[in-house]
Amino acid sequence: MSGVCPSVAAVVKSIKPVRPSYRCAECGHEVAKWVGRCPECQAWGSVEESAPSRPTLGTVAAGAPSSPARPIAEVDIESARAQSTGVDELDRVLGGGLVPGAVVLLAGEPGVGKSTLLLEVAYQWSNRGEGLSRSLYITGEESAGQVRLRAERTGNVHGEMYLAAESDLGALISHVDTVKPGLLIVDSVQTMFSPTVDSASGGTTQVRAVTAGLVALAKERGLPVLLVGHVTKAGDVAGPRVLEHLVDVVLHFEGDRHSALRLLRGVKNRFGPADEVGCFELVEDGIVGVPDPSGMFLNKRQTAVEGTAITVMVEGKRSLLSEVQALVSATNLPAPRRAVSGLDSARMAMVLAVLERRGRVRLSDKDVYIATVGGMRVVEPAADLAVALAVASAARDIPFPPDMVAIGEVGLAGEVRRATGVGRRLAEAARLGFTRALVPPESGDLPQDVKAIVVPDLGSALQVLYENAAK
Repeated sequence: MSGVCPSVAAVVKSIKPVRPSYRCAECGHEVAKWVGRCPECQAWGSVEESAPSRPTLGTVAAGAPSSPARPIAEVDIESARAQSTGVDELDRVLGGGLVPGAVVLLAGEPGVGKSTLLLEVAYQWSNRGEGLSRSLYITGEESAGQVRLRAERTGNVHGEMYLAAESDLGALISHVDTVKPGLLIVDSVQTMFSPTVDSASGGTTQVRAVTAGLVALAKERGLPVLLVGHVTKAGDVAGPRVLEHLVDVVLHFEGDRHSALRLLRGVKNRFGPADEVGCFELVEDGIVGVPDPSGMFLNKRQTAVEGTAITVMVEGKRSLLSEVQALVSATNLPAPRRAVSGLDSARMAMVLAVLERRGRVRLSDKDVYIATVGGMRVVEPAADLAVALAVASAARDIPFPPDMVAIGEVGLAGEVRRATGVGRRLAEAARLGFTRALVPPESGDLPQDVKAIVVPDLGSALQVLYENAAK
């Protein structure tokens, strides 16, 4: 570099070209070059080129704020009041209804009834007869005629319900400008695409861009939006993990396709509790809410049967009675079979080990089958005691008392640990006619309608079972 100052030449020589970096859209892991599969989270097609550098604070120009900052006591809260959807079980999970500008992601397996539920929501919303009662249903998976046939079958046809078959985000926004709805339903977000993004529909980049556009639309116009999302084989929401961060509420719609019961669980909720559950039942003409679902999880029998026990679960603010059934049979196989349905198989293996070691119930040469009634999935540890007693009842051919419930977590030492909300659980049991309950120590104030029998360990609970059979 003749004619150039040596110091300048040294600086120029030291400058290296900026190489692009690549970041995984799922977990944020950075790699030096593009790869088809993220080495950190093993997701396919999630690695994208990111900006080579980020601007520092000194390079960012100050801009005008969209609205002035005010004391929190002066912020208007009327615009954030939840509006009822007309579906009581959905309102329970949402925390009262839909907040203007909220984006709700409803995920579930194919055929579980997501579209049927949202048609019911669109109908009930349009049937309110108030301002902004018009609903717009955008379908990208079916034709408008197919959705109309389903609406006819379920009786969800209303003059204020609008329907369009679109998969282009720009066309969707045009429909919103024309119809001016009070509720927007998009079925599904994986079928939509943005023309500004050079990627295949349903890909990671497209799903993130479409969701970001719909969130911006909802916030700008105060329009509540319901999105349908697909799930993977593992039961997670399909698409980038950032999808769940962009939306305000994430709901999972689940249920066995061989059963009419459907459960709507809250996973994330910025406007209410995130642990609520709503119960629905699929019928011939649509889907209906079940305000008192405890009876669906119990077999109506008058006499006691070996291998059954009743427990009370807590889902959000709701107490639900559930029946656990067990079958124990002799086997000649060197490795006895263990089959579990509706419960955590790993936890059930632990309960069986404690029952054999601490409760002296021999199971090493027997097959054990454990299941719940009505398609209910029981995941909380408070059902451990009921499971142990059901297995012991089946192994010893001793019927569990039909007027008794069992609540408590079983530890590895055989102790029965306390559960949360025992009083609330027993109040629900008393309402359905149960008069006795096995409860852990230090359960707090309990209702007088149920006789509480405190069992500090598994041996004490089994002793109550044996003494009841001897009477």
